[in-house]
Amino acid sequence: MFLNKSCLIPLLALGLAACSTGEVNLESRSIDLQQTAQPAGAPLAGGMATLVRDAGPSYVTLTVSAVLEKSQSKDSGKSPVTSGSGFVVDGQGYVMTAAHVAVRSGNSVSARAANGRIYSGKVIKILPGNDMALIKLRGFNGHAASPTAQACFPRGTTLFSLGKPHAQGDTARFGTVEDMSFGRPVQYGKFGYPDAMVMRMNTQKGESGGPVFDGQGQLVGMVVSTLSDTSGRPLNLAHA
Repeated sequence: MFLNKSCLIPLLALGLAACSTGEVNLESRSIDLQQTAQPAGAPLAGGMATLVRDAGPSYVTLTVSAVLEKSQSKDSGKSPVTSGSGFVVDGQGYVMTAAHVAVRSGNSVSARAANGRIYSGKVIKILPGNDMALIKLRGFNGHAASPTAQACFPRGTTLFSLGKPHAQGDTARFGTVEDMSFGRPVQYGKFGYPDAMVMRMNTQKGESGGPVFDGQGQLVGMVVSTLSDTSGRPLNLAHA
């Protein structure tokens, strides 16, 4: 299977997940709702629009730039290298994204929040083997995602992700759990992950690092990869 970088992981206990509403507690963006698979079991809490409105303030879009030294360029400055999605894990400005979005520690980051403002920061930690990265934004009092206490979900359980596909607008994708394990490690370049949740969901490039929530609006993981067949055709599956 070919992997276009985008998917989810059971997050590292998220010890940073203190909830602080601060100034970024209202969703002002227009988020397109898309449904990939019909959910099974219990109905969504309050409906799709309500879930997206409530979870939205924890979601950010990211542009990552390498800080150039004078030895690398005529003038020192910033050179954009990637863009992706992320989510707030602590109300004091800590954001999580995929390592392949952040690229390396020290990179500069611009993040667009729920209130439409742009906040600056930098990548402070990378875990390439788990495709995870931590960012610290300056002057940002965000609304942290609330993690679920449930470790496993049966096939068919409703999930939804928040992210921004390249050259498109903010998107909420509603899908379902396909399997709680992919069954083997995945590697792309210097990044990868030892296993992943498999979702019936059609994510795209740019949505990497975005949050994935359950039908109650609680955080269950992070988008890391979109699955395609050997010919590059999407399989309507993603990893988290």
